[in-house]
Amino acid sequence: MERQLTGIHHVTAITGDPQRTLDFYSDVLGLRLVKRTVNFDDPGTYHFYFGNERGEPGTLLTFFPWPGARRGRIGTGQVTAMALSIPESAIGYWTERLATYGVDARDPEDRFEETVVGINDPDGLAIELVGRPDDDRAPWPSGPVDTRYAIRGCDAVTLSGRRCEPTQALLDQLGFRLAGERGDRLRYVTGAGRSGTRLDLLCESDPTPGLVAAGTVHHVAWRTPDGKGQEAWRRHLAGSGIDVTRILDRGYFRSIYFREPGGVLFEIATDGPGFLIDETADELGLQLKLPSWLEPRRPEIERVLPELELARARRG
Repeated sequence: MERQLTGIHHVTAITGDPQRTLDFYSDVLGLRLVKRTVNFDDPGTYHFYFGNERGEPGTLLTFFPWPGARRGRIGTGQVTAMALSIPESAIGYWTERLATYGVDARDPEDRFEETVVGINDPDGLAIELVGRPDDDRAPWPSGPVDTRYAIRGCDAVTLSGRRCEPTQALLDQLGFRLAGERGDRLRYVTGAGRSGTRLDLLCESDPTPGLVAAGTVHHVAWRTPDGKGQEAWRRHLAGSGIDVTRILDRGYFRSIYFREPGGVLFEIATDGPGFLIDETADELGLQLKLPSWLEPRRPEIERVLPELELARARRG
């Protein structure tokens, strides 16, 4: 089957201070900085990619850190939380670790027979740590968190909307399957239905719309294995009257973008070519990498970008 979404490829959010973002996700959450590049549409801004040892699709969180950016507002028409998978036995470890770093963790709650711990990053971005018994993805073995407890990758995203029916219709069109319902929360899965393949849809009664700025999710990207499948998705979406972009080369994968009816920006990204095309596995994240068309502007770009202390990110 040409058209298939196998799960989450990455989640991209907006933050404020670049150093604070780097420190929190590498030192506190224990993710590896696997690529340090720039926002291709705004080269004066970093684009950080965090993930497992090689930055495999499904383990990736990416950030546009804009110093001085105003704080966003979480509300309808947004991805209002991103969930990260941890071993089921690691809930207690993470509660203690977060307290050590001064991160307020909400009391664990049960959701669809899983334990969920909610936190916010320094910019207010909503993150959930979900205890999963069946996530066999390999974490970063050289990071600051013991592999027995380390984050495995993305688990799910939560979308919030006031009118859910049009979004549900699109999810059906994209091949998602309704897997559960708890109150106003609908759980959808795609692909094999394991960790990293899930989307929760919250049908909110509060009509307050979200505002995308620092501390909010910019978009969620879904995986398709290759360019052939991506081209098939683009033809299908355009043929259905959906305003979808042309295929864009992001260097480490190719992308198309469109908005679901509730307003959330979706991306469909290819699995390859991956992050090893311009750095070795040992060097990932240590150098500022620019696409060939921006390389002539490197001196100008490096003057504008804030300086970073990468000591923590160099682990491994």
